[in-house]
Amino acid sequence: MASLLTHLGDMPIDIFMRDYWQQKPLLIRSAFADFKSPISPEALAGMALEERVESRLVLEHGENGPWQLRSGPFTEADFLSLPRTHWTLLVQAVDQWLSEVAELKEYFRFIPDWRLDDVMISYAADQGSVGPHYDHYDVFLLQAEGKRLWQQGPKVNETEPQLAGTPLNILSAFEAENHWLLEPGDMLYLPPQYSHWGIAEGPCTTISIGFRAPSAAVILEDLASEIATGLPDSMRYTDAGAEPTGNPAEIDALSVARLQKQLGHWLQQPEKITRWFGAVMTEAKYPDIVALDADSAADWRQQLPRGLSLVLNPASRCAFCHQPATLFVDGEALPVPLAFARQFTASRTILWRDIDDYPQLSIADGLIDQLVSQGTLIYPPEDF
Repeated sequence: MASLLTHLGDMPIDIFMRDYWQQKPLLIRSAFADFKSPISPEALAGMALEERVESRLVLEHGENGPWQLRSGPFTEADFLSLPRTHWTLLVQAVDQWLSEVAELKEYFRFIPDWRLDDVMISYAADQGSVGPHYDHYDVFLLQAEGKRLWQQGPKVNETEPQLAGTPLNILSAFEAENHWLLEPGDMLYLPPQYSHWGIAEGPCTTISIGFRAPSAAVILEDLASEIATGLPDSMRYTDAGAEPTGNPAEIDALSVARLQKQLGHWLQQPEKITRWFGAVMTEAKYPDIVALDADSAADWRQQLPRGLSLVLNPASRCAFCHQPATLFVDGEALPVPLAFARQFTASRTILWRDIDDYPQLSIADGLIDQLVSQGTLIYPPEDF
Protein backbone atom coordinates (compact mmCIF):
# COMPACT_ATOMS: atom_id res chain seq x y z
CA MET A 1 0.00 0.00 0.00
CA ALA A 2 1.35 3.43 -0.96
CA SER A 3 2.08 5.88 1.82
CA LEU A 4 0.59 9.35 2.03
CA LEU A 5 3.03 12.02 0.89
CA THR A 6 4.24 14.18 3.75
CA HIS A 7 6.48 16.33 1.55
CA LEU A 8 6.66 17.43 -2.06
CA GLY A 9 10.41 17.33 -2.51
CA ASP A 10 11.71 19.24 0.51
CA MET A 11 8.44 21.09 1.02
CA PRO A 12 6.08 19.96 3.80
CA ILE A 13 2.57 19.29 2.55
CA ASP A 14 1.01 21.95 4.80
CA ILE A 15 3.27 24.60 3.20
CA PHE A 16 2.27 23.38 -0.26
CA MET A 17 -1.42 23.57 0.61
CA ARG A 18 -1.03 27.04 2.11
CA ASP A 19 1.14 28.64 -0.58
CA TYR A 20 0.68 26.67 -3.82
CA TRP A 21 -2.55 24.64 -3.99
CA GLN A 22 -4.86 26.40 -6.47
CA GLN A 23 -2.50 29.39 -6.43
CA LYS A 24 0.73 28.84 -8.37
CA PRO A 25 2.70 26.12 -10.17
CA LEU A 26 5.40 24.05 -8.48
CA LEU A 27 8.14 21.87 -9.96
CA ILE A 28 9.15 18.94 -7.73
CA ARG A 29 12.38 17.27 -8.76
CA SER A 30 12.64 13.58 -7.83
CA ALA A 31 9.17 13.63 -6.29
CA PHE A 32 9.30 9.83 -6.64
CA ALA A 33 12.87 8.60 -6.49
CA ASP A 34 13.76 5.72 -8.82
CA PHE A 35 10.25 5.81 -10.26
CA LYS A 36 9.24 2.96 -12.56
CA SER A 37 6.23 3.34 -14.84
CA PRO A 38 3.32 1.10 -13.78
CA ILE A 39 2.38 0.50 -17.42
CA SER A 40 4.29 0.01 -20.65
CA PRO A 41 3.49 1.92 -23.85
CA GLU A 42 2.38 -1.36 -25.43
CA ALA A 43 -0.04 -2.10 -22.57
CA LEU A 44 -1.41 1.45 -22.73
CA ALA A 45 -2.02 1.06 -26.46
CA GLY A 46 -3.70 -2.26 -25.71
CA MET A 47 -6.12 -0.52 -23.35
CA ALA A 48 -6.97 1.93 -26.14
CA LEU A 49 -8.25 -1.01 -28.21
CA GLU A 50 -10.97 -1.68 -25.62
CA GLU A 51 -14.43 -0.23 -26.15
CA ARG A 52 -14.99 0.34 -22.43
CA VAL A 53 -11.88 2.52 -22.10
CA GLU A 54 -11.96 6.21 -23.06
CA SER A 55 -8.98 7.02 -25.25
CA ARG A 56 -7.89 9.71 -27.69
CA LEU A 57 -5.18 10.35 -30.24
CA VAL A 58 -3.88 13.84 -30.97
CA LEU A 59 -1.93 14.40 -34.19
CA GLU A 60 -0.22 17.75 -34.51
CA HIS A 61 -0.06 17.33 -38.30
CA GLY A 62 -3.22 15.39 -39.03
CA GLU A 63 -4.62 14.48 -42.42
CA ASN A 64 -7.58 16.77 -41.79
CA GLY A 65 -5.54 19.68 -40.47
CA PRO A 66 -3.43 20.68 -37.47
CA TRP A 67 -4.17 19.25 -34.04
CA GLN A 68 -6.44 16.51 -35.29
CA LEU A 69 -8.34 14.64 -32.55
CA ARG A 70 -9.38 11.01 -32.92
CA SER A 71 -11.45 9.12 -30.35
CA GLY A 72 -11.07 5.43 -29.52
CA PRO A 73 -11.49 2.56 -29.40
CA PHE A 74 -8.66 2.10 -31.87
CA THR A 75 -7.34 -0.84 -33.86
CA GLU A 76 -3.83 -2.16 -34.29
CA ALA A 77 -3.98 -0.83 -37.86
CA ASP A 78 -4.61 2.68 -36.46
CA PHE A 79 -1.37 2.54 -34.51
CA LEU A 80 0.61 1.04 -37.40
CA SER A 81 -0.49 3.95 -39.62
CA LEU A 82 0.74 6.67 -37.23
CA PRO A 83 3.68 8.89 -38.21
CA ARG A 84 7.03 8.54 -36.43
CA THR A 85 6.68 11.83 -34.55
CA HIS A 86 4.28 14.54 -33.31
CA TRP A 87 1.41 12.43 -31.94
CA THR A 88 0.07 11.57 -28.48
CA LEU A 89 -2.14 8.79 -27.10
CA LEU A 90 -4.21 9.66 -24.02
CA VAL A 91 -6.04 7.04 -21.95
CA GLN A 92 -8.45 8.17 -19.22
CA ALA A 93 -9.12 6.57 -15.85
CA VAL A 94 -6.36 3.99 -16.02
CA ASP A 95 -6.72 3.75 -12.24
CA GLN A 96 -10.04 1.94 -12.77
CA TRP A 97 -8.29 -0.93 -14.52
CA LEU A 98 -4.82 -1.33 -13.00
CA SER A 99 -4.15 -1.60 -9.27
CA GLU A 100 -0.59 -0.30 -9.67
CA VAL A 101 -2.01 2.92 -11.10
CA ALA A 102 -4.84 3.12 -8.56
CA GLU A 103 -2.23 2.87 -5.80
CA LEU A 104 -0.70 6.16 -6.95
CA LYS A 105 -3.83 7.94 -5.67
CA GLU A 106 -2.94 6.93 -2.12
CA TYR A 107 0.03 9.31 -2.17
CA PHE A 108 -2.31 12.26 -2.75
CA ARG A 109 -4.83 11.67 0.04
CA PHE A 110 -3.74 14.91 1.71
CA ILE A 111 -6.42 16.23 -0.67
CA PRO A 112 -9.95 14.82 -0.13
CA ASP A 113 -10.78 11.68 -2.12
CA TRP A 114 -13.90 13.32 -3.45
CA ARG A 115 -11.77 15.99 -5.16
CA LEU A 116 -9.86 13.43 -7.18
CA ASP A 117 -11.06 12.97 -10.76
CA ASP A 118 -8.99 10.20 -12.31
CA VAL A 119 -5.51 9.15 -13.36
CA MET A 120 -4.89 9.70 -17.06
CA ILE A 121 -1.79 8.34 -18.75
CA SER A 122 -0.41 9.63 -22.02
CA TYR A 123 2.22 8.22 -24.34
CA ALA A 124 3.83 10.62 -26.79
CA ALA A 125 6.04 9.88 -29.76
CA ASP A 126 9.02 12.17 -30.20
CA GLN A 127 7.80 15.80 -30.29
CA GLY A 128 4.28 14.66 -29.43
CA SER A 129 2.02 17.01 -27.47
CA VAL A 130 -1.57 18.18 -27.17
CA GLY A 131 -0.67 21.79 -27.89
CA PRO A 132 -0.63 24.91 -25.73
CA HIS A 133 -3.79 24.95 -23.62
CA TYR A 134 -5.17 25.36 -20.12
CA ASP A 135 -7.41 23.24 -17.88
CA HIS A 136 -10.14 24.05 -15.38
CA TYR A 137 -8.76 21.64 -12.80
CA ASP A 138 -5.66 21.07 -10.66
CA VAL A 139 -3.26 18.47 -11.98
CA PHE A 140 -0.03 16.76 -10.92
CA LEU A 141 2.00 15.77 -13.98
CA LEU A 142 4.30 12.89 -13.07
CA GLN A 143 6.92 11.88 -15.60
CA ALA A 144 6.92 8.09 -15.88
CA GLU A 145 9.25 7.30 -18.80
CA GLY A 146 11.43 9.39 -21.09
CA LYS A 147 11.66 13.16 -21.04
CA ARG A 148 9.12 15.90 -21.60
CA LEU A 149 9.75 19.64 -21.87
CA TRP A 150 7.05 21.58 -20.07
CA GLN A 151 6.46 25.23 -20.82
CA GLN A 152 4.24 27.16 -18.43
CA GLY A 153 2.58 30.41 -19.42
CA PRO A 154 0.30 32.92 -17.72
CA LYS A 155 -3.06 32.26 -16.12
CA VAL A 156 -5.79 32.58 -18.77
CA ASN A 157 -9.52 32.01 -19.22
CA GLU A 158 -12.15 31.36 -21.90
CA THR A 159 -11.72 34.86 -23.36
CA GLU A 160 -8.25 33.91 -24.63
CA PRO A 161 -8.19 33.46 -28.45
CA GLN A 162 -8.15 29.83 -29.53
CA LEU A 163 -7.10 28.13 -32.73
CA ALA A 164 -9.97 27.51 -35.14
CA GLY A 165 -10.51 24.25 -37.02
CA THR A 166 -9.83 21.84 -34.16
CA PRO A 167 -12.02 20.56 -31.32
CA LEU A 168 -9.06 20.94 -28.98
CA ASN A 169 -8.83 24.16 -26.96
CA ILE A 170 -5.50 25.19 -28.44
CA LEU A 171 -4.39 28.69 -27.53
CA SER A 172 -3.64 30.67 -30.68
CA ALA A 173 -0.96 32.66 -28.84
CA PHE A 174 1.26 31.22 -26.12
CA GLU A 175 4.19 32.85 -24.38
CA ALA A 176 6.13 30.71 -21.93
CA GLU A 177 7.19 32.13 -18.58
CA ASN A 178 8.97 28.97 -17.37
CA HIS A 179 10.62 25.95 -19.02
CA TRP A 180 11.30 22.63 -17.27
CA LEU A 181 12.62 19.36 -18.66
CA LEU A 182 11.09 16.53 -16.62
CA GLU A 183 12.66 13.10 -16.26
CA PRO A 184 11.21 9.97 -14.60
CA GLY A 185 10.11 10.71 -11.04
CA ASP A 186 9.92 14.48 -11.57
CA MET A 187 6.50 16.05 -11.10
CA LEU A 188 4.91 19.38 -12.01
CA TYR A 189 1.88 20.76 -10.21
CA LEU A 190 -0.36 23.15 -12.15
CA PRO A 191 -3.36 24.99 -10.67
CA PRO A 192 -6.45 25.65 -12.79
CA GLN A 193 -6.19 28.00 -15.76
CA TYR A 194 -2.40 28.17 -16.00
CA SER A 195 -1.52 27.78 -19.66
CA HIS A 196 1.00 25.04 -20.42
CA TRP A 197 2.53 23.03 -23.23
CA GLY A 198 4.32 19.72 -22.82
CA ILE A 199 6.46 18.42 -25.70
CA ALA A 200 8.08 14.98 -25.70
CA GLU A 201 11.84 14.82 -26.22
CA GLY A 202 11.92 11.32 -27.58
CA PRO A 203 9.13 8.84 -26.74
CA CYS A 204 7.77 9.43 -23.24
CA THR A 205 4.99 8.51 -20.82
CA THR A 206 3.33 11.01 -18.46
CA ILE A 207 0.87 10.32 -15.65
CA SER A 208 -1.73 13.00 -14.90
CA ILE A 209 -3.45 12.99 -11.52
CA GLY A 210 -6.36 15.38 -12.00
CA PHE A 211 -8.85 16.87 -9.54
CA ARG A 212 -12.51 17.72 -10.07
CA ALA A 213 -14.52 20.76 -9.04
CA PRO A 214 -18.08 21.61 -10.13
CA SER A 215 -18.46 24.86 -12.05
CA ALA A 216 -20.34 27.81 -10.61
CA ALA A 217 -23.00 27.26 -13.28
CA VAL A 218 -23.54 23.65 -12.18
CA ILE A 219 -23.59 24.61 -8.51
CA LEU A 220 -26.13 27.38 -8.98
CA GLU A 221 -28.37 25.38 -11.31
CA ASP A 222 -28.38 22.05 -9.46
CA LEU A 223 -28.21 23.38 -5.94
CA ALA A 224 -31.04 25.85 -6.53
CA SER A 225 -33.26 22.95 -7.56
CA GLU A 226 -32.25 20.97 -4.48
CA ILE A 227 -32.79 23.89 -2.11
CA ALA A 228 -36.14 24.79 -3.70
CA THR A 229 -37.48 21.32 -2.98
CA GLY A 230 -39.57 21.59 0.15
CA LEU A 231 -39.69 25.37 0.39
CA PRO A 232 -43.29 26.41 1.12
CA ASP A 233 -45.13 28.48 -1.46
CA SER A 234 -45.67 31.08 1.22
CA MET A 235 -41.94 31.85 1.33
CA ARG A 236 -41.63 34.75 -1.10
CA TYR A 237 -39.79 37.97 -1.77
CA THR A 238 -40.75 40.50 0.90
CA ASP A 239 -40.12 44.21 1.34
CA ALA A 240 -41.63 45.07 4.69
CA GLY A 241 -40.36 48.43 5.90
CA ALA A 242 -39.55 49.73 2.43
CA GLU A 243 -39.78 53.49 1.95
CA PRO A 244 -42.09 55.06 -0.64
CA THR A 245 -40.63 54.70 -4.12
CA GLY A 246 -39.39 57.74 -6.02
CA ASN A 247 -40.00 56.05 -9.38
CA PRO A 248 -42.53 53.19 -9.57
CA ALA A 249 -40.93 51.82 -12.78
CA GLU A 250 -37.45 51.43 -11.28
CA ILE A 251 -35.91 48.28 -9.81
CA ASP A 252 -33.58 50.07 -7.45
CA ALA A 253 -30.36 48.91 -5.78
CA LEU A 254 -32.06 48.61 -2.37
CA SER A 255 -34.57 46.11 -3.76
CA VAL A 256 -31.79 44.03 -5.32
CA ALA A 257 -29.81 44.12 -2.06
CA ARG A 258 -32.93 43.03 -0.17
CA LEU A 259 -33.33 40.04 -2.52
CA GLN A 260 -29.68 39.08 -2.11
CA LYS A 261 -30.12 39.07 1.66
CA GLN A 262 -33.22 36.91 1.37
CA LEU A 263 -31.40 34.49 -0.94
CA GLY A 264 -28.72 34.12 1.72
CA HIS A 265 -31.42 33.30 4.26
CA TRP A 266 -33.05 30.72 1.98
CA LEU A 267 -29.66 29.04 1.54
CA GLN A 268 -29.31 28.39 5.26
CA GLN A 269 -30.02 24.70 4.81
CA PRO A 270 -26.69 23.01 5.62
CA GLU A 271 -28.09 19.48 5.63
CA LYS A 272 -29.57 19.84 2.13
CA ILE A 273 -26.39 21.45 0.85
CA THR A 274 -24.31 18.65 2.36
CA ARG A 275 -26.50 15.97 0.76
CA TRP A 276 -26.33 17.71 -2.60
CA PHE A 277 -22.58 18.30 -2.43
CA GLY A 278 -21.81 14.75 -1.33
CA ALA A 279 -23.96 13.30 -4.10
CA VAL A 280 -22.42 15.51 -6.80
CA MET A 281 -18.83 14.90 -5.73
CA THR A 282 -19.25 11.12 -5.65
CA GLU A 283 -20.95 10.70 -9.01
CA ALA A 284 -19.14 8.02 -10.98
CA LYS A 285 -17.27 9.38 -13.99
CA TYR A 286 -18.23 6.29 -15.98
CA PRO A 287 -21.51 4.98 -14.49
CA ASP A 288 -21.93 2.54 -17.38
CA ILE A 289 -18.74 0.80 -16.27
CA VAL A 290 -20.16 0.42 -12.75
CA ALA A 291 -23.43 -0.93 -14.15
CA LEU A 292 -21.58 -3.69 -16.02
CA ASP A 293 -20.87 -5.30 -12.64
CA ALA A 294 -24.49 -5.15 -11.44
CA ASP A 295 -25.39 -8.22 -9.36
CA SER A 296 -21.99 -9.83 -10.04
CA ALA A 297 -21.77 -10.46 -6.28
CA ALA A 298 -25.44 -11.34 -5.71
CA ASP A 299 -24.45 -14.47 -3.80
CA TRP A 300 -22.51 -12.48 -1.21
CA ARG A 301 -24.47 -14.01 1.69
CA GLN A 302 -22.98 -17.38 0.80
CA GLN A 303 -19.49 -16.16 -0.11
CA LEU A 304 -18.60 -13.73 2.68
CA PRO A 305 -18.84 -16.35 5.46
CA ARG A 306 -16.27 -18.35 3.45
CA GLY A 307 -13.72 -15.56 3.67
CA LEU A 308 -14.47 -13.57 0.53
CA SER A 309 -14.94 -9.81 0.73
CA LEU A 310 -16.88 -7.13 -1.08
CA VAL A 311 -14.95 -4.12 -2.33
CA LEU A 312 -15.85 -0.79 -3.83
CA ASN A 313 -15.91 -1.00 -7.62
CA PRO A 314 -12.74 0.74 -8.93
CA ALA A 315 -15.04 2.87 -11.09
CA SER A 316 -17.11 3.97 -8.06
CA ARG A 317 -16.64 6.86 -5.63
CA CYS A 318 -17.50 7.25 -1.98
CA ALA A 319 -17.38 9.79 0.86
CA PHE A 320 -19.15 10.45 4.16
CA CYS A 321 -20.30 13.29 6.40
CA HIS A 322 -21.06 13.63 10.12
CA GLN A 323 -24.22 15.75 10.15
CA PRO A 324 -26.36 13.93 9.33
CA ALA A 325 -24.47 10.62 9.33
CA THR A 326 -24.47 9.82 5.62
CA LEU A 327 -22.56 7.60 3.23
CA PHE A 328 -22.29 8.99 -0.30
CA VAL A 329 -21.73 6.40 -3.01
CA ASP A 330 -21.95 6.92 -6.78
CA GLY A 331 -24.10 10.02 -6.44
CA GLU A 332 -26.45 8.67 -3.78
CA ALA A 333 -26.86 9.82 -0.18
CA LEU A 334 -27.43 6.85 2.13
CA PRO A 335 -28.14 7.14 5.88
CA VAL A 336 -25.88 4.71 7.77
CA PRO A 337 -24.22 4.50 11.19
CA LEU A 338 -21.40 7.01 11.28
CA ALA A 339 -18.85 4.43 12.45
CA PHE A 340 -19.64 2.25 9.44
CA ALA A 341 -19.43 5.18 7.01
CA ARG A 342 -16.04 6.16 8.40
CA GLN A 343 -14.76 2.57 8.31
CA PHE A 344 -16.02 1.76 4.80
CA THR A 345 -14.73 4.94 3.15
CA ALA A 346 -11.31 4.25 4.65
CA SER A 347 -11.08 0.55 3.70
CA ARG A 348 -13.56 0.43 0.79
CA THR A 349 -14.10 -3.17 1.85
CA ILE A 350 -16.86 -5.17 3.57
CA LEU A 351 -16.05 -8.39 5.41
CA TRP A 352 -18.38 -10.86 7.10
CA ARG A 353 -17.45 -9.46 10.52
CA ASP A 354 -18.87 -6.12 9.40
CA ILE A 355 -22.23 -7.84 9.01
CA ASP A 356 -22.03 -8.91 12.65
CA ASP A 357 -21.26 -5.33 13.69
CA TYR A 358 -23.94 -3.72 11.50
CA PRO A 359 -26.65 -6.36 10.90
CA GLN A 360 -29.14 -3.74 9.67
CA LEU A 361 -27.05 -3.32 6.52
CA SER A 362 -27.58 -6.92 5.44
CA ILE A 363 -31.36 -7.14 5.55
CA ALA A 364 -33.18 -7.99 2.33
CA ASP A 365 -33.06 -5.01 -0.04
CA GLY A 366 -30.86 -3.21 2.49
CA LEU A 367 -27.71 -1.22 1.84
CA ILE A 368 -25.50 -4.10 0.76
CA ASP A 369 -28.14 -5.58 -1.55
CA GLN A 370 -28.67 -2.15 -3.08
CA LEU A 371 -24.97 -1.51 -3.70
CA VAL A 372 -24.41 -5.03 -5.06
CA SER A 373 -27.40 -4.78 -7.40
CA GLN A 374 -26.10 -1.58 -8.98
CA GLY A 375 -22.50 -2.78 -9.33
CA THR A 376 -20.99 -0.54 -6.64
CA LEU A 377 -19.95 -3.48 -4.45
CA ILE A 378 -18.18 -6.35 -6.21
CA TYR A 379 -15.75 -9.16 -5.44
CA PRO A 380 -12.11 -7.99 -5.69
CA PRO A 381 -11.06 -7.84 -9.37
CA GLU A 382 -8.07 -9.98 -10.31
CA ASP A 383 -5.84 -6.96 -10.81
CA PHE A 384 -6.76 -5.34 -7.48
